[in-house]
Amino acid sequence: MIEINNLTAISVQKYFIKGITRKVLKEENKKKAGLSIVLMDSDQMKKLNKKYLKRNRATDVLTFGQSKEFPITPESKAHLGEIVICPQEVEKNAKFHSSSFKKELARALIHGILHLLGYKHRIPRGKAEAMGKKEKYYLEKFFQ
Repeated sequence: MIEINNLTAISVQKYFIKGITRKVLKEENKKKAGLSIVLMDSDQMKKLNKKYLKRNRATDVLTFGQSKEFPITPESKAHLGEIVICPQEVEKNAKFHSSSFKKELARALIHGILHLLGYKHRIPRGKAEAMGKKEKYYLEKFFQ
């Protein structure tokens, strides 16, 4: 199950988000996995980023997977976690990269999904490269 909650005034196509999510999960052999996607404004995102990552700024995407704070239970076993996306930051990134909002939204979403699946882009280097390659692969798949 893919749940989407848009807490912003910015209109986004839910079928676009669900379509990308389903395709990535299917290709990663997680067809039966569920996740939640929340769209929130810059102020809300800044608060989350400060609280959980100690960064006093908004960001385009944050992920919250299974952890000590949110342990796996029998009911949540198939639920990967939550992806939080800030459309305002996605728009800024799209302008910065001379890209479309839709493509940048897909990038943030794919990035979040990969994090929930265990990919990391910090360290070690090999894993960071693997995440970058996967992200590029999916973006090229959806935006040829």
